[in-house]
Amino acid sequence: MPIAFYLAAGAAVFATLRVITGSNPVHALLYLVISLIAVAMCFFCLGAPLAGALEIIVYAGAIMVLFVFVVMMLNLGAQVLQQEKKWLRPQIWIGPSILALLLLAELLYVLLVSGQNTAIGLETVDGKAIGISLFGPFILVVELSALLLLAALVAAFHLGRQEAKES
Repeated sequence: MPIAFYLAAGAAVFATLRVITGSNPVHALLYLVISLIAVAMCFFCLGAPLAGALEIIVYAGAIMVLFVFVVMMLNLGAQVLQQEKKWLRPQIWIGPSILALLLLAELLYVLLVSGQNTAIGLETVDGKAIGISLFGPFILVVELSALLLLAALVAAFHLGRQEAKES
């Protein structure tokens, strides 16, 4: 199990470096998805399948779709379309595909071969234990993060409304 964890961590670091150093936003998004899936694999290896599943569903799923929509909305015309065709050659997909296949093999190993509770000497944490922890001793942190998200929502609405009035 530690081998799977270290491979996933290495894939996450490599993909994150490719996100930071890449100049093409589409390539950076591909590597960001791989990085998020690798972090989810680390959660699976550490015995937190709920955190891993939430990482995949929320970040790699929902938020990345929003990023892709933003990149698609920023396209400005035929010249940008020709540039994207040059960027999205099949050779571009080799790196993310290899990393994704590596992570898929690790996930299958963790789920099928290693057993249910053999995650690096730890026990599996279920949703009930997380809920008890969050709404028990960490209730103040949960409430503060809720207030922070509410403040961000109000600020985004206010800024968006001001820009709509100006145009």
